[in-house]
Amino acid sequence: MEQRQQLAKTLKAHWVWAIAFGSCIGWGAFVLPVDWMSMAGPLGVIIGYSIGALLMIVIGVSYGYLVEKLPVSGGEFAYAYYGLGRYHAFFCGWFLTLGYMSIVALNASALALLAKFTMPAIFTKGHLYTIAGWDVTFGEVVIACLALIFFAYLNIRGASLSGLSQFIFCVGLVIAVVLLTVGMVFHPSSSLENLQPFFKPGTSSIAAIAAIIAIAPWAYVGFDNIPQAAEEFDFHPRKSFQLIFWALICAGLTYAFLIIATGVGMPWMNAVDAGYMWGTGTIVENAFGKIGVLILAFAVMMGVFTGLNGFYVSTSRLLFAMGRAKAIPDSFGKLHPKYGTPKLGIWFTMAACLVAPFFGRQALLWVVDMAALGVTIAYFYTTFVAYRLFKWSDQSTCKVRDIPLVAPGRKFVALIGVVSSIAFFLLLVVPGSPGFLGTPSWIALLVWIALGVIFFLTRYKSYKEIPEKELDHYILGDFKDGEIPVGSLRTEPKAK
Repeated sequence: MEQRQQLAKTLKAHWVWAIAFGSCIGWGAFVLPVDWMSMAGPLGVIIGYSIGALLMIVIGVSYGYLVEKLPVSGGEFAYAYYGLGRYHAFFCGWFLTLGYMSIVALNASALALLAKFTMPAIFTKGHLYTIAGWDVTFGEVVIACLALIFFAYLNIRGASLSGLSQFIFCVGLVIAVVLLTVGMVFHPSSSLENLQPFFKPGTSSIAAIAAIIAIAPWAYVGFDNIPQAAEEFDFHPRKSFQLIFWALICAGLTYAFLIIATGVGMPWMNAVDAGYMWGTGTIVENAFGKIGVLILAFAVMMGVFTGLNGFYVSTSRLLFAMGRAKAIPDSFGKLHPKYGTPKLGIWFTMAACLVAPFFGRQALLWVVDMAALGVTIAYFYTTFVAYRLFKWSDQSTCKVRDIPLVAPGRKFVALIGVVSSIAFFLLLVVPGSPGFLGTPSWIALLVWIALGVIFFLTRYKSYKEIPEKELDHYILGDFKDGEIPVGSLRTEPKAK
């Protein structure tokens, strides 16, 4: 049996919170408020995202428990293996990789959009070509590529550097959002009446809220970066649910603040009808001029930086875990000899995402629109494994890491998480539902599935032949005596 590569425990609790919160708040929070209000109205968006945050917290209960039980890199990949075996683990990891990598690419493209808006004289020049109605320019390609290269380098240099940087970015993000919201609410030209009507006219309030809930898995993706970093905690994994809880609460408040900041600046229906390239940017500029745009641009940069950095961390750790398990080439499971980081996962993520800026923002959105599907699949696996692990009642006093398996309350919460995950999935795939994927997104999804099938078939024989005990060691690490055997969920107990 090969020696298991192990990541160093260097991440502090507030850094991990920053990785989760900062990853939840990316470009969309600043760029899309007008688009969201066009779907549901201001109050519909706020209620929808509030309900979405609560549902994510319910799902987060299962994450918190499994992080404590299995503090290893890989997150949902490891949980799917623990509960359902190696093939489910590959399936879950493949879709989650797509979700994470597409968010890295989209955050880089959002930086290009910011540059186009704030410095149009520079970044709208050098037209290269047009894809799906989006003019791709030389300047936006350069700035997006430089951002991807910089954050790859930052992550290569060590988890401590990326964790500290993430916390600094988050502090800047929070300060900027609070300044913007307070400034817009109390500006003489602002009015709370601009938020009316509270819901989209011609649409029932329930349908409007449901349309926002459907995209909640995408909006809050990032809290699940905590389990990806679990192997590197320098604190007890028991704190993980607290970090998930506060990351989601802070993210929900941030979304609400930015909806209010945008909505009070002008009647929101007028903003929708105007069809601004960047509604929030235009409204803030009308109120505060260039100073307001600079503060907003700083907030967007912090949001983009936290998204890029956070998902570089999670993507590289997921690829590291899959490589260590030999589900993908085992070179992904090797660490940098000096910095101890999963170097190949970081460079691979960078290389794959460097292609994205050349395809334009609209084409990239097709991929990201269905990234929520991959994340939802990961949510399902986590909650389902937790549901199987807990017991409604049992005479046994068996415990796992000092937590009783007989936990009807936790089992019920896990069941709600399972149902929520299935509901999110159906909202995305059932025709006529509010979040149904468009045709380009389905094409992108089918291409990714086809690639996964091809890749799996090339690895199938070698992956299948790895003994279960050896694979347990690679994915789950070593277990202390007296704990539940790692294969206990995958096999039926023998009759006495």
